[in-house]
Amino acid sequence: MLKASVAIVILAAGKASRMGEGGRHKLLAEFDGVPLVRRCALTALGSDAACVIVVTGHRRPEIEAALAGLPLTLVDNPDYADGMASSLIAGLSSKRADDADGILVMLADMPGISIAHLNALISAFRNSGGKAIVRAVSWGKPGNPVILPRSLNHVILRLEGDVGARDIITTSGLPVLGVDVGDAASLDVDTTEDISAAGGEMKN
Repeated sequence: MLKASVAIVILAAGKASRMGEGGRHKLLAEFDGVPLVRRCALTALGSDAACVIVVTGHRRPEIEAALAGLPLTLVDNPDYADGMASSLIAGLSSKRADDADGILVMLADMPGISIAHLNALISAFRNSGGKAIVRAVSWGKPGNPVILPRSLNHVILRLEGDVGARDIITTSGLPVLGVDVGDAASLDVDTTEDISAAGGEMKN
């Protein structure tokens, strides 16, 4: 299983409610002139993953426009307002994810995640024979992204509400391997202040 295939599912459907009113969307904030959601997708596409799936929902036309021309699969989640679980299920249900031995769940608001980080996670997953949960950690503290083995697909499909993979990780009974990627595993941007502190700029 050293060649275990991994599909990356990027969650980009959320409402970004902590940005407040005024039409600003954190995933359209620019880092080095590139919208954050596109930067995230380019990072994923540069990794050793077999394919990249982006789940959209809130302000879908703008998010899709920011991803124009990239060789990835777009999945619309009309139920995005129900919370993260619906987006996880939408991504996992994509036909492109059918043959993957693992699903790497990536949040679209984490500007510090690099190609090297993703490849380190994928390598750890392959070294486990595709049987372990692999998650990024920040100085020992659990963070994101996370790779979930194919054996957990049936559990993911039963998730409800605004929950991610945390409960699955703690109750699966599978080995959990941590890959320390430093601050990047815990750096997400939820406000304009977060974006500025991380080196980004709101243009929208």
